[in-house]
Amino acid sequence: MQPRSNSFTAVLSAVLASLLVAPLGAAADDSRKFTAERVWDLEYANDPQISPDGSTIVYSRTSMNRMTDRMSGEIWSIDTRSGAHRPLITGQGPVASPRWSPSGDRLLYLGATDGSLQLRIMFMDTGRSFALAQLEQSPGAPEWSPDGRSIAFTMFTPSKPPSFATPPTPPEGAKWNKPVRVFENITFRFDGAGYLEDGTNQVFVISADGGTPRQVTSSDNGYNSPAWLDNDTLLVVGNDADDADLDPIESEIYKVELSDLSVTPLTTRDGPDGSPVASPDGRLIAYLGYDDKVLSYQETDLFVMNADGSEPRNLTADFGRSIDQIAWRGDSILALAEMDGEVVLNEISLRGRVSEVQRGVTGTSIGRPYAGGSFSVASGNGAIAYTSGSPDRPAEVGYNNGRGGRVMTDLNSDLLDHLDMAPIEEIKVASSHDGREIQAWVALPPGFEANGSYPMILEIHGGPYTMYGPTFAAEIQRYAAEGYVTVYVNPRGSTGYGEEFAQLIDLAYPGNDYDDLISVVDALIEKNYVSPERLFVTGGSGGGVLTAWIVGNTNRFAAAATIKPVINWSTMALTGDIGAYVVRHWIRAYPWEDRETYWRLSPLSLVGNVETPTMVMVGEEDWRTPTWESEQYFTALKLRGIDTVLVRVPESPHYIASRPSRLIAKTDNIMGWFAKYDPAKQEGESEE
Repeated sequence: MQPRSNSFTAVLSAVLASLLVAPLGAAADDSRKFTAERVWDLEYANDPQISPDGSTIVYSRTSMNRMTDRMSGEIWSIDTRSGAHRPLITGQGPVASPRWSPSGDRLLYLGATDGSLQLRIMFMDTGRSFALAQLEQSPGAPEWSPDGRSIAFTMFTPSKPPSFATPPTPPEGAKWNKPVRVFENITFRFDGAGYLEDGTNQVFVISADGGTPRQVTSSDNGYNSPAWLDNDTLLVVGNDADDADLDPIESEIYKVELSDLSVTPLTTRDGPDGSPVASPDGRLIAYLGYDDKVLSYQETDLFVMNADGSEPRNLTADFGRSIDQIAWRGDSILALAEMDGEVVLNEISLRGRVSEVQRGVTGTSIGRPYAGGSFSVASGNGAIAYTSGSPDRPAEVGYNNGRGGRVMTDLNSDLLDHLDMAPIEEIKVASSHDGREIQAWVALPPGFEANGSYPMILEIHGGPYTMYGPTFAAEIQRYAAEGYVTVYVNPRGSTGYGEEFAQLIDLAYPGNDYDDLISVVDALIEKNYVSPERLFVTGGSGGGVLTAWIVGNTNRFAAAATIKPVINWSTMALTGDIGAYVVRHWIRAYPWEDRETYWRLSPLSLVGNVETPTMVMVGEEDWRTPTWESEQYFTALKLRGIDTVLVRVPESPHYIASRPSRLIAKTDNIMGWFAKYDPAKQEGESEE
């Protein structure tokens, strides 16, 4: 037997060097092609914050750093009248979360100081900044008090770890094993954070002139999301139940009086309550939540209550879409909502009347076309800054002062105007299962002609309770640039189409969403867009689940790539970082109580049917769908003699595309695998 290497770089170099070709034949000149290298040149706008008087927008200008292989941000400013676009905070290392003081004279932000993130304030008249304190832990969620004199923020507060023995002291110079670690909480590791230290997030307050922060909460379970009710009162979100870990979505809104640090619950229902925002006059609190019916998905509604917690009322009970970010504008509330593939900013009156303000508030998901964006509102004139996405551009900064939105930046024309980008076409298809309309988008290779010869990639979103949309995605553009007609779909279970549509997969995922996806594939074949012999399928997380489900149900696809999937719901429920949610809300039973349901919904149950060559990929530090999920599937396929390969991404959490090189490696490995099993490629090689 030949020696084998499990090295990710070895897999990448070997597969790509021998296999990766443009499926239709690459032109000799790639100067106009969206190649892997072009990913490094992308930029996008994030977290736009408009000043109280509406005159200036600051935002995080995010780019790809080739030397550190990370996304890095600078803070830039835009004059809303002249459009002047200038760097504001650069060259200081990572910076994030700019927040205007209530008077607009200062800018609070998280900036690097001596290698760690600290709270910093810049004076807008001089441009000089200072650190409020030297904090031992990284702060988060900073918020100005209404009078601009104080700042609330969250910070991890360590606690003494549990211990049952006192280890002996090693001799000087001895090299003993590290001490044992004892865990008491069911969530002892979390994706992107790894194994968790003992402690909780608590809320602190510090003077805007700097000094010593004061800890104002001390719950055993911690608090987050601080917001000011008035200069002497904070709103925080937490769960003080003894068994909080076993009900991970439960939360309440609490009032903290800074005079005596007394804590009073303002909400008490069974269900998540959070994102509190006080009205400008302090009489009302807007917040998000729902009554927990213990389902795998429920839409989030917008509520308001009096400042003392009385008279809570649902403003969006009849709206039919889930609400996300909220902010007051006068006596009404601005709210983001996913709506039929788009992210829409709506204005909601206190009587529940909804009116559309701005569409296309998206563009911050660079890898895949997920809906994602944010906005802010000027307290003085009600003008809005928002992330503005489009099918062929990542997020720019948008501005709407009541006379329609306009884009204020142009971060990528210097690159993308000189490349042949894939046009995006929307299609709607009736599902073969029940005739429901399924929305999808098709990225067409440059120069596309409907001649029935193109290879197709079906790219499936994760979640599964998320939504794709007509927004820029580097992975989709890469596939199309290499000649693949690439289709991405919102099958049943996707958000943005109402709670009933999303709940169709409750206790039925994966299931009839398979029919929705295959119906879209059939529609592309009927349109003569793609060759039925050159079909490929991939997806990540929930999309990885559906990829494995598809190849367990059909042999129509020439090859598949299942990325960071759940393969066995029993092992995921007992080892994943959201296992308690899977048990309580997803399947609503313990694995040993309802083995039939856990097994019936696991793609591993269908592995005996698989004939499709299938790549399996996972991050080595993925604690959402841990590595052993992928390893189970890889081993099962190997035992059956099915062509497969396991690709492990070193140091990567669940979000593989969090570093640019990983995004490139992910897409290029997938295409390399597909090229190996492309019938047209094999035919070309045999003719040679």
